Amino acid sequence: MNIYVGNLSYQMTEDELRTAFETYGEVSAVRIIQDHNTGRSKGFGFVEMPNNENAKTAITGLDGKEISGRTVRVNEAKPRQ
Repeated sequence: MNIYVGNLSYQMTEDELRTAFETYGEVSAVRIIQDHNTGRSKGFGFVEMPNNENAKTAITGLDGKEISGRTVRVNEAKPRQ
C-alpha cells in the first residue's frame, strides 16, 4: 500500500521516516518530495508498505502523532486525478 505522509519537518530524512514506519512492519520504499529548484523538502512524502494490514495499522498509529516536532497527517495515498 502506498501511504501519504504530510506536514513533515523540512529537516526530516527518508531514513528517519522509514524508521517511524518500520515499527509497524516492512517498508519497501520511502520518498520525501523535494522542490526541483531548491532541493528543499516540500513537507510531504510517501511510504510504500507491501503488507496492507501493517500499512493500515501504521496509518492508524501515526496519523496525528508528532514526528520530529511536527504533527503528521497519514493516510492512504490516492492516485492523481
